[in-house]
Amino acid sequence: MRRVWCVSHVTTVHLGGLVHEMVKGANVGLAALSEDVGSVMVRLGWSSPTGEGDADVSVLLLTADGKVRSDGDFYFYNNPVAADGSVQLLGKAPTADGDEDRITFDLTAIADDAERIVVAASRYEGARFSDLHGLCLTLADGAGESLLRFAIDDPGEVGALLFGELYRRGGDWKFRAIGQGYESGLAGLATDFGVDIDDDAEAETEAEAAEKQEVEEVQGVQAVPVPQEQAAPLPAIPTQPTSERQVEPVRPVPPDQPVAKVAPRPRTAKKKVTLPKVARKSLAENDAWRVARLFPAAALKSDRERETRATSVLLAVMTQVPEFGRRLTAAFGAPAGRMETFTEVTLPNGDTPRRPDGVIRVERAGKLWTALVETKTNGNSLKPDQVQAYADIAARRGYEAVITLSNDVELDGSPLVEVKADGRRKHKVALWHLSWAEVAHQAQMLIRHEGVGNAAHAWLLQELLHYLQHENSGCHGFQNMGPAWVPVRNGIDDETLCQGDSRAVDVVESWERLVRQVCLRLGGELGQKALPVQRAKRGSDPRTRRATLADQLCADGRLEAELRIDGTPGILALCADLRTGKLRTSIEIPVPEQGYPLTWTKRLVRQLADAPADLHVEALLAGQVPGPRGTLERLRPEPADLLPKDGTPITGFRLSLFRSMGNTRGNAESGFIRSVDESVDRFHAHVVVHLERRTSSSRTRETAAAG
Repeated sequence: MRRVWCVSHVTTVHLGGLVHEMVKGANVGLAALSEDVGSVMVRLGWSSPTGEGDADVSVLLLTADGKVRSDGDFYFYNNPVAADGSVQLLGKAPTADGDEDRITFDLTAIADDAERIVVAASRYEGARFSDLHGLCLTLADGAGESLLRFAIDDPGEVGALLFGELYRRGGDWKFRAIGQGYESGLAGLATDFGVDIDDDAEAETEAEAAEKQEVEEVQGVQAVPVPQEQAAPLPAIPTQPTSERQVEPVRPVPPDQPVAKVAPRPRTAKKKVTLPKVARKSLAENDAWRVARLFPAAALKSDRERETRATSVLLAVMTQVPEFGRRLTAAFGAPAGRMETFTEVTLPNGDTPRRPDGVIRVERAGKLWTALVETKTNGNSLKPDQVQAYADIAARRGYEAVITLSNDVELDGSPLVEVKADGRRKHKVALWHLSWAEVAHQAQMLIRHEGVGNAAHAWLLQELLHYLQHENSGCHGFQNMGPAWVPVRNGIDDETLCQGDSRAVDVVESWERLVRQVCLRLGGELGQKALPVQRAKRGSDPRTRRATLADQLCADGRLEAELRIDGTPGILALCADLRTGKLRTSIEIPVPEQGYPLTWTKRLVRQLADAPADLHVEALLAGQVPGPRGTLERLRPEPADLLPKDGTPITGFRLSLFRSMGNTRGNAESGFIRSVDESVDRFHAHVVVHLERRTSSSRTRETAAAG
C-alpha cells in the first residue's frame, strides 16, 4: 500500500488495511487502528474552483475544563512549533487536487494536564468555508499509514471550522470528528477556548516599535531573527506589504546567553517577516580572495565524493541545529527528542553487507526511532534494488523509515522507486523522499525569515545553504527535463507528436516537478507561501489528470501552470509555448469595487512606473470579450488607450512578460529550466512587487468583524 504526500512522500510497507471513515460526532481509539500512534500526522485538505481559496490551520491544547493553560497552547501561523516538539505545524503543500496542511503530534510529549487537542482552520478577508470543496481531515500513524478520514460535506457559511480533536481516555488517545463552524472566525474560536486575543492595530505598532534592536552581524552573515520561542512568540505583522516595510534586523543571540521571554497576548495577524541584511563590506585585499568555508566544495571531483560529503554535511547540521533537524524529521513521523546521526554504517544483509549513506536516530523516553538514509547527487537516479534492500533491512531490524534524498521531486501517483512489501512481516517501514530543493528551502525559511536559536546555529545553516548552492555540490535540485524533452519538442515542431504518446506524459511530469521546485525556491526567498494551483476535483487520479494534460500538450503545444503566492493580488500564470519557443508570465488583477475606469488605468500605470517598458497590459472585459491592449511604454503617455471604445465594463487587467525559452533539456546557460527560473524571477521582482498587495493584516480585521 502506497501513500504519497506532497513534497515529502511516504510509502508504507505493511499487511494492508482499510482507512476508517468517520462521520460527524463519531469517535475511535487510535490504538485500535495501529500499534504505532506515539507520533501521528494530521492532514487538512481542500480545493478551490478559482485556485485562490485558502485557509490557515490552528491547534489548541486544552485542559479538562476545555480551556488552554496559557496563550502559548494556541498554535497557528505566528506560533507554529511547541518548544517540546509535541506540536508542529509543517505548513502547506500541493497535492494532485488542491492543497493540504500537515500537522505532526508527538503524543508521548503532550503534557499530562492537556486532555484535548483541537484541530481547526480559519479563513480570512470575509471568506467562508462554503466556498471550498473537498474539505477533509486524515490521520496517519508514525509509519505514515493513513488510519482514518473525516470528510465535511456542508461546512456552512462560517469563517472558522473545528475539524476534530484528539483526547485522552484511560491513558489512550482517541479521535472525535467534530465538523463545527464558527461565524466569528479565528478570534472567536480562540477566545471561546480561553485565549486572550490582541487585535488592536495601534497596540501592534507600539509593540513593534518597542521591539526594535540594534543590528549585529556574525562573520558577515545576514542578520539573524530572534526565534519565536525566545522572543515575543506571537508578534504581529504591520499593515504594509512586505515589499514596502522597513527591514528591522534583530540582534543575534550568543549560544550561551538566554533571551528574556516576553509574553504578549497572541495576535491573529501574521508575524512580521525579517528580511536578510546585506553583508558587511569584505576585508579581502581583492576579489580573488575566497572566504574560508566550513564545508568546502571546490575540491569535489566524483559523484561518490559528492554523495558522501552532502550526506555528512546535512546530517551534521541537523544534529547541531535542533530547529532544522526537527523540521525535517517531524515530516517523517519522528518524535521530538535527542538526535544523533551517522554515516557509512555497515549493516548485515546475508552474504553481502549493505552500507546506507547515513542513519538518523532519535531517542525519546528510552525508545529509539531509526531511519536509513540513501543519497544521490547531480542527475543520478535512485536505484530500486538498493532502496528495496534498505527497506528489507529496516523491516528486519525494526527500524521505522528509509529516507531517500536526490535532486528529483516525487509526485503524487508517480513514485521515484517502487518498493514491494513483505506480507509476512508485521513491522511497518515508511519510505520517504526529500529533494535537495526542499532542504535548501527549509534552511532559507529559518535563517532569513523565521529565526533560529542563536548566532552559531544561523552561521551553520548559512554554511549549509552556501554548500548546497555551490556548483560543485551536486545538490541543485531538479535540473533536467528528461530524455523525452527534445523528442517531444521536435514532434510538436514538425507536427508528428500524437495524442497518447507516453513521452508527452513524461514531459508533463517533468514540468510539474519544475513548477514545484520554482515554488520552493521563490517561497524560500520571499518568506511567503508559494504553491502550484491544482484545479482538479479532489480525489481524482493524478495519472489520469497528467494523461489529459499530455493530450492537451500534443494538441496545442503548450505547458501551463499557475502559482499562488501569499499576499499577491492574483494568480501568477506561466505558459511555455513549444510551438513559438516563447515563455509567458502573467497575472490578472481585478479592478477596484469603486471608482471610474480611467482612474483605474491611470493608477495602474503609476504603480508600474518602474516596471519593464515591454510589459504587455490588457484590459479584461465583461463577457470575456477581448479588450484593448498595449505595451507599458505606449500606455504611459496615454492610459486611456486601455479603455474600450464602446463602453464595455472592465473587470480587470492582465499583465504579461514574454521571453525566449531555452532549447536544451537541462539547466545549462541555454537551458529551458534556467529560462523558466529567470522568467518567474524577473516578473515577480519587476512587476508583481509594484502591485497593491493583499496584506495579511486584513485577517486581523476579519476576526473581529466576520460575525
